[in-house]
Formats: sequence, C-alpha cells, structure tokens
Amino acid sequence: MLKSQRLAVLPIDAYDLESELSVVDHHDYGGDYDAFTFGSWSSHVLANGTGADSDTAFRPHDGRLTLTDLGKRLPNIMALVTDNFPLDRLQWVRVFSLRDGLISPHVDFLEFSEPGTRLQVPLRTSEESLHSENESVYHIRRGEVWKIHSTDPHSARSTSRTARLSLCLDFADAEEPVEIRNEVPATEPVRVVERPEPTDAELRDLIESGRDFTKETMRPAFRRFAELHFERHAHATAAFDWYVEAARLTGDDDMVAKARAFRTYCIEKRGDGETFDW
Repeated sequence: MLKSQRLAVLPIDAYDLESELSVVDHHDYGGDYDAFTFGSWSSHVLANGTGADSDTAFRPHDGRLTLTDLGKRLPNIMALVTDNFPLDRLQWVRVFSLRDGLISPHVDFLEFSEPGTRLQVPLRTSEESLHSENESVYHIRRGEVWKIHSTDPHSARSTSRTARLSLCLDFADAEEPVEIRNEVPATEPVRVVERPEPTDAELRDLIESGRDFTKETMRPAFRRFAELHFERHAHATAAFDWYVEAARLTGDDDMVAKARAFRTYCIEKRGDGETFDW
C-alpha cells in the first residue's frame, strides 16, 4: 500500500505554461545529484533561501523564500505555486526534469535532523513516466498534487524522449498538513502499476552480468538493476541486493565494497554535503 498520497488536483489548464516549460528544457543543470541519476535527470531551482542561481543543493533553511533568476523568468509556474499553496513554510521551489532516465532508489533527508514535507506536481508527463515507493510503482498525472513519502526508499523512471517536468515544493515540518487552495475534483483513480514477478532466469541473467563489471562500467551498469523494479514486482531496495551479489562475481573486494557503499549512501546514511565517489 502506498504511503505517498494524492492530496489534490489543480486547475493546471488555467495557466499558460507551455513556453515556460521550454525555458526549463534549455536551462543548465549543475549536476549536484549526478551520483543518484542515470540517463537524463536534472533539477532547476525557481526559489530558495538566497535567490542565488548557484544555490542548488537542497537543505532546510530559516530564510525567506526568494526567487532565483530562473524563477523570475517563469511567472506562470510561480503563479501556480502562489495561487494554490501557502508560502509561510515553503522553502524550495524546483522543477525536476527526467527524460529517458531514472533516479536510483533513495531515501531523502538522511542528512538532516528532521524531514520536511515534499510535494510534487507534474507539469508535463506521459504514461511512460513512473514513480515508485518500496514495492509499489505508480503514475502521477499532470496537475495532481502528491505528498511523496520520501523517508521510505523511492525512485522515478521515464522512458520517454520528451522530458517529464515535475514541480517539487519543499515545506518545513513533516507533520503539519499543507493547505491547498482551488483544487478541482479528481476524475480518475490513483494509478498503481501491476507488474509480474521476476523469473529465476531473469534474475540469474541480471546477476551474471556482474562478471563483466569493471571499475569504469559498474556505475552505468547499476541502471539495469534499478530498472527491473519498474518492470517486475520487487522492492525498490532489491536493486542493491542484486547489485552487490553481481559485484561479488568479479572477485574484486574493492568493487564489492563500492556496491555496498552505494547502497549505504542511497538508503541508509550520508552526511550533509557528502558526495559519492564512483
């Protein structure tokens, strides 16, 4: 059962977003989260605590929400935020772009003493764009507001060549509800994707691929392990179990240690500002 929740549906067609989504498509990304991502994933900051475009690595703050230069170029997207959400606890406004790629299963807020509340609202999406949480895979439709249960292992994948663009809003306090205005009735049920169980042959082939790992290829090789969770019924963290087992077939202790360390970094423990060195 999903812990993430659909909170509302917004009247997204009331906002002229198309030209602004094109601006995001062509905006540079600094690569802060490259350790987690495979294929094309990027984060674009519209508002934070400083207003600086260079301030892109998420962290809680006590400052006032301030537009970045990018946010100033996107008045209609920001109107979607200010018209429909309270601003007193809002700390970050970002747009996540995902095209023919995925973000590794991970747990958010491991670096911080208290989690916040993270909402996502797809601005452009398609049926090929999926989220996951623990053993479940689901699709978030355009304009749906979802509270992401980010302290359990979760992931996202899109096989589309057109970038899925999702508005990400981070609020202080994980317990206090976010009051959403102007919502419209949901016309469709939450879409959870059913997947068949993996076969023994599929798992054997996946793990045997570890025999071809090198120190240069083991990072991109992880994508195949993470993607199986979206196609077959398995817990998101199973990707790390399979990956470590595959690394053992190399007979290289350093590569096994690297596979284990990546699991730790993604879902168990990491420090504030810590990066992962592949």
